[in-house]
Amino acid sequence: TASFDVERRILTLPNWKKASNTVFDLLVSHEVGHSLSTPNIDWREEYPDIPKDFVNVVEDARIERLMKKRYGGLSRTFFRGYQELNEEDFFCVKDTKYETLSLIDRINLYFKIGAFHQIPFNDDEEEFLTQISLAETFDDVLRISQSLYEYVKEKKEEQESNVPQTGEHSNSMDSPSGNEGNQEGEKIEQESSEG
Repeated sequence: TASFDVERRILTLPNWKKASNTVFDLLVSHEVGHSLSTPNIDWREEYPDIPKDFVNVVEDARIERLMKKRYGGLSRTFFRGYQELNEEDFFCVKDTKYETLSLIDRINLYFKIGAFHQIPFNDDEEEFLTQISLAETFDDVLRISQSLYEYVKEKKEEQESNVPQTGEHSNSMDSPSGNEGNQEGEKIEQESSEG
């Protein structure tokens, strides 16, 4: 997909034959958002534990909001572009039960195609959506990503501690589904990992 190299300042776009001008404009606007607002820093020195996917998803939401704020006409472009990608099932969620997706995947979908789907979140998760919606700086992105990662880690640990130990009358049918246990960001990250 599209990407922007913040170090070398190179914007790369895919050569999609079916993409409309609106989708192309969305991709260009998104990557220009990175060029204007994503700093060229190695944040991993200060935040070594945060998975890159978490930062990508939160930063994508921030830069798109900033681009819409800076260039008012882009709101329609982003809406229509994501509507078209949604109709083409670009994010591969057509038959997906959203509650089975990891939190970071649901957040990614919410900020990209949430206008077209009812994506479930609990009260704690809703608070993260609010924080992401208000993020102004890249420092905000890192702080939110750190909190988000700690929350997911804590929930996973709680879930694992509730699994019966071997020999306690358990069988494989009793174990929880592990919704947050899959690698965070594995499924839906196809678009946001690049930009």
